[in-house]
Amino acid sequence: MKIAIIGGGAAGFFAALSAKEHFPKAEVVILEKTTKLLAKVKVSGGGRCNVTNACDGNKLLSTFYPRGEHFLRKAFEQFNNQDMMRWLEERNVALKIYPDNCVFPRSNDSQSIIDCFLSNALKTGIEIKTQFNVDKIIRVNELFHISSLNGQYLADRVVITIGGQPKIKGFDVLLNLGVTIVPPVPSLFTFNMPDDPIRELMGNVVENVQVKVEGTKLLGKGPLLVTHWGMSGPAILQLSAWGARILEERNYNFSILVNW
Repeated sequence: MKIAIIGGGAAGFFAALSAKEHFPKAEVVILEKTTKLLAKVKVSGGGRCNVTNACDGNKLLSTFYPRGEHFLRKAFEQFNNQDMMRWLEERNVALKIYPDNCVFPRSNDSQSIIDCFLSNALKTGIEIKTQFNVDKIIRVNELFHISSLNGQYLADRVVITIGGQPKIKGFDVLLNLGVTIVPPVPSLFTFNMPDDPIRELMGNVVENVQVKVEGTKLLGKGPLLVTHWGMSGPAILQLSAWGARILEERNYNFSILVNW
């Protein structure tokens, strides 16, 4: 059996390693469109890689996600945050849990996670093709024909791990496969406030702030940073994550109430 994983990020490598573990005789290949593997892992958590949340219980864990709570709860029955921590520790990546339940590698270096993925892929015989930008996937009989400017790959199974896309065009490769796609909207963005005088306080941080989007139930808590364009920081990013679709419906014109 030939299994193709499209996308060489954390999800792609984990999918490839899991496929190889469950089907040791399968030929597994990772197809990555750039020359850089695991690029987002490298910069996540300020270069430290925030692995997961150490909370106990799938119901609680699923509530930390802005959308898809019920679907995720079912997925966590198969593999959850505690499983992820065990998976890494079994592969010699020591972890540290902080008081806020954030989990980082004890090395405080995302390279520890990258090295784990790369070394285990090498050890298990997973093939990696970079600069393989997939532009079309067509199913012919029982095989998937995966096309790129650099050639074609035939697979019995395909796993798509291309991450979030800012526009629906980013999912064009799935159109021939009859996949239903929910149009994406931006998330985790800062607030642009071009005419607000608060921008004169740029560089100031207030640690414990509550921010509410007027006329909604959206509430963000945590540090707030005033920038030269408006506002940023965890309290603002939390609002834009949980309110992604609500704010898009308002065409990003809204008022906020800040409790300093």
